[in-house]
Amino acid sequence: MDDIAHLAEHLEEITVKRPSDLIIEQIRSLITSGVLNPGQRLPSERLLSERFGVGRGHVREALRKLEFYGIVRTLPQSGTVVERIGVKALDGLITNVLGLEGAIDYKALYEVRDMLEIHAARLAAIRGSRALVAMIGRAFDAHKATVRAGNAGLDEDAMFHLKIAEASGNILLRTLISLMTPDIIMLSEELDTCREGRAEEAMREHERILAGIRKRDPEAAAEAMTHHIIQSRQQHERLLGEAGLSAKKTKNMPVSRGQAG
Repeated sequence: MDDIAHLAEHLEEITVKRPSDLIIEQIRSLITSGVLNPGQRLPSERLLSERFGVGRGHVREALRKLEFYGIVRTLPQSGTVVERIGVKALDGLITNVLGLEGAIDYKALYEVRDMLEIHAARLAAIRGSRALVAMIGRAFDAHKATVRAGNAGLDEDAMFHLKIAEASGNILLRTLISLMTPDIIMLSEELDTCREGRAEEAMREHERILAGIRKRDPEAAAEAMTHHIIQSRQQHERLLGEAGLSAKKTKNMPVSRGQAG
């Protein structure tokens, strides 16, 4: 039995890769081998689909991911081309993209959320137009109505945060917060984080964030957002502990993006 236990320690979990990731790996191989060069156009989506032997949806997903991370660019009437940057840089970027798949590191997610969301609230108070601040207010009203009706309101919660990101006036900040949103929603749903009155608490925390933004007080908005995220993180970590899961890596929750109370 000792030999079996020792052997078992050396076995690793098998990861089933998505067709889109297999496509990205082949494109990386073409780039690093010099078959596909920076600035060169890729074959059409139809031809790629035929050659890879997969549906066009998988090809589209792979190309969208590569474009989002600045590895390829779609040009009008020219198709999709590889960015004109060094092969080593392209290889590193693709490695990072593929490395985003797998178990989610929620500790890292919380840390990044702190930085991005708090700064977004501060910028929204400084830069947010009257129209965008009004949109944040409507998102808050929708969240409040949903919570008062006895529902978790995770989608409405997420929309409140996304509208703050939009009001920040920083397109990269907005994009990064949007990228996290599905992951935190997923975690909140899995752990049922809105139980025990947490939904009501989150709603009141949102109200204080909105008040700071409406008063054009960046520090008040940032302080309210800081308190909100601390409370959210503590709830998540407590429930992760109760479930016997690690805040470092939680498996069985597919990766994507995140945001809720």
